[in-house]
Amino acid sequence: MGWIAIALLAAAVLVVVGAEWSRLSSRLGGDAWAARSRRRRKERFRVIEGEDGDDDFAKSVERDLANLPVIEERDDRSRR
Repeated sequence: MGWIAIALLAAAVLVVVGAEWSRLSSRLGGDAWAARSRRRRKERFRVIEGEDGDDDFAKSVERDLANLPVIEERDDRSRR
């Protein structure tokens, strides 16, 4: 095989890679790596069943929400 044939083959490979770059980068690029990494981390999560303390927590959240200050809505139509 001559050097011209090798150069033409290399040029053809570069053209194909250039044409398919968007598809290749979505599978092999940094975004794909981050998505695979995130998926692996999420697979390690586990659901912890509730304990008796959940009722106390829910009650404290309701109490805190009830104690939040409330801002009265203004009627903007009255200004017109």
